[in-house]
Amino acid sequence: MSHLMRLSVWCVWFVWFVARSVMPALIGLFLIALPVSSESAQPESDQGTWHTAAPIPTKRTEVAAAAVDGKVYVVGGFEKPSLGNLLNLTITPSVEMYDPVANRWTSKAPMPVGLHHAGIGVVDGRLYVIGGYRQSGFSIWNPVATVYAYDPGTDTWTSRAPMPTARGALSVTEHGGKLYAIGGYDRKANNAQVEVYDPVRNVWTTAAPLPTSRDHLGTATVAGKIYAIGGRIDGDYHQNLAVMEQYDPATDRWRRVADLPTARSGITAAVVEGRIYVFGGEGSSGTFNENEAYDPPRDIWQRLAPMPTARHGIGSAVVQGRIYVISGGPTPGGSFSDLNEVFTIPSPSPSLSMAE
Repeated sequence: MSHLMRLSVWCVWFVWFVARSVMPALIGLFLIALPVSSESAQPESDQGTWHTAAPIPTKRTEVAAAAVDGKVYVVGGFEKPSLGNLLNLTITPSVEMYDPVANRWTSKAPMPVGLHHAGIGVVDGRLYVIGGYRQSGFSIWNPVATVYAYDPGTDTWTSRAPMPTARGALSVTEHGGKLYAIGGYDRKANNAQVEVYDPVRNVWTTAAPLPTSRDHLGTATVAGKIYAIGGRIDGDYHQNLAVMEQYDPATDRWRRVADLPTARSGITAAVVEGRIYVFGGEGSSGTFNENEAYDPPRDIWQRLAPMPTARHGIGSAVVQGRIYVISGGPTPGGSFSDLNEVFTIPSPSPSLSMAE
């Protein structure tokens, strides 16, 4: 072989060696040296964590839930069908209390009547269950205006002044010692009503209506402002909304803010450290496991660790900074669960600069 041919062979081998061995290493070093975006570098722990707590004794869906004095109360809804509840068309007045410290459930005095899709709020250590649907003959969709107050200290219920407008699939939030009953569906049309209950005076007043009428929405109060989140049109989860509107009680005015990243309804919302966390829901594609957090001062959202189990018709409550997401249907429509999944927010709570 001539010297020139040997040189050519050696050059070809050298190029092959560099392409196979040296270049990948150089490219790897180059990529390591590149600045990494905060989103791709964000550790898994920054998304928050979930764990499973003791299941609720009764499998249910379309419940209402709230916390009082460190205990979680789950109220009403539909029970999983059995011979014992068919006469009530599976609508339950049941109330079950969860103690996070003992990780144990206890049955409490039932509501005066079975309700589902009711609103719930807490003022001065009492639960208030507002509106919803009840049985009427063979129908399960009779909208009501009732208000029932529960005193945990005496384990008793009392009737209070009814809401001006009968409706179910509404949402209730507290501000300044008053309860705001927002939106809903009376089985004919959506409700834009915002009606305000004063438990001390036992009277109702009317506030500026919701700009976007809807039902199966979530609500929350942060820093003196009220937020109406997501929902659907005329009870149809094929018409889910991403709309979020903010209400200022000081001016009695609503305004549009950043949309929920995922249009959904049948959701629940909770507030921890000034942020709103929105869980679950249902739509035409199935149930949602989304967990999306909203930062009101910056008007941005972030997606966090998804729920372990996608569900709708759920209740949520906050105790010592943890969010308990309870019950609900794993599939759209009539499905039931006894789940009690607990979300611990990121610590320290991350900046929401990676909102989508």
